[in-house]
Amino acid sequence: MRFVFAWLCGLWMCGLGWGGCGVGRAQQAAPQQVTPGQSAPQQVAPGQTAWGQAGRTLSGVVTDADGALVPGAVVTLREGGATGLDELTPKRTSVTGADGTFSFGGVAVGEFRLTVAAEGLEGVTREGRLNEDESLEVPAIVLGVAGTTTQVEVSSLSEEEIAETQMKAEEQQRLGGLIPNFYVTYDWKAAALSSKQKYRLAVRSIVDPATFVIVAGFAGIEQGSDEFSGYGQGWKGYGKRYGAGLADSSIGAMLGGAVLPVLFHQDPRYFYKGTGSVWTRTKYALSTAVIARGDNGRWQPAYAGVLGDFASGAISNLYYPASDRNGAGLTLENGALSVAFTGLGNLLQEFLLKRLSTGTISAGKPTP
Repeated sequence: MRFVFAWLCGLWMCGLGWGGCGVGRAQQAAPQQVTPGQSAPQQVAPGQTAWGQAGRTLSGVVTDADGALVPGAVVTLREGGATGLDELTPKRTSVTGADGTFSFGGVAVGEFRLTVAAEGLEGVTREGRLNEDESLEVPAIVLGVAGTTTQVEVSSLSEEEIAETQMKAEEQQRLGGLIPNFYVTYDWKAAALSSKQKYRLAVRSIVDPATFVIVAGFAGIEQGSDEFSGYGQGWKGYGKRYGAGLADSSIGAMLGGAVLPVLFHQDPRYFYKGTGSVWTRTKYALSTAVIARGDNGRWQPAYAGVLGDFASGAISNLYYPASDRNGAGLTLENGALSVAFTGLGNLLQEFLLKRLSTGTISAGKPTP
């Protein structure tokens, strides 16, 4: 029962997508996102509501002169011009997904200007006005023959800037609109996260309000079943269980989502495949418990994830009751179980959780 509690908490804590974020219980080491959007004045993304707000949205699709969808186009929005727009008007950007779509959320009331640029195609500007409580889908934006300015604007986005846009979109992904699903990317060609971005994503998952609510729920379940009896009962016992739960989730998130991925130059996200036969996708999902994509784009042994599963359980021995602490043998056994459950969690990501997750954006499918 304890292992099940820890595994479920670990799955939730790291967006059900990365074994290295496994929760390290004293009696069990457990495992547990182009593109997208971001708040002004930074980059936002396709199909994504900025700042997680419903309300005024501005969306559309970009095509070429032949009607083909244009992924990777850079869409710049200037907004909120009460009496007009100029170069001083705040702006933010989005990158169209594989389906050629883009979306900005939380758009200010007033005049707006959209500037669309794509390498090899001519840039286009559209203007209009957005009223209070209005969502607008602009007519299809058609890009013509190439222009030199377009190429300069597209090339101005660095790899880290693209990763930033994608990461901001992943931070909007939630199961049922509530539970964070940050550690899965639905863009197969997602840019590698920088070291700073890995730490920020880990911290973001730790401080998410849902973290404290879920951990509180698990502490209550443990209290009711007298798990970790050394903590005792009453509010004091509950407080110790709650504190240990927060420590577990924080240690797991930092080790498996930041410290070890930075050390081994590996990506701490599950890359959703979404194509191929059921058997092919099943093998892929299960294999990601022991293989991971490196920052260089190559698949390699999941040193960060596997070591994170074992390390989080070992560290938890420092603060759990003496009667509930692991011996080395049990720590190794639970670490192995944690790796196995990571594969199971990724299997759920591949076949089920995308349907339950809000704020997801797909772009870039696996190359056969």
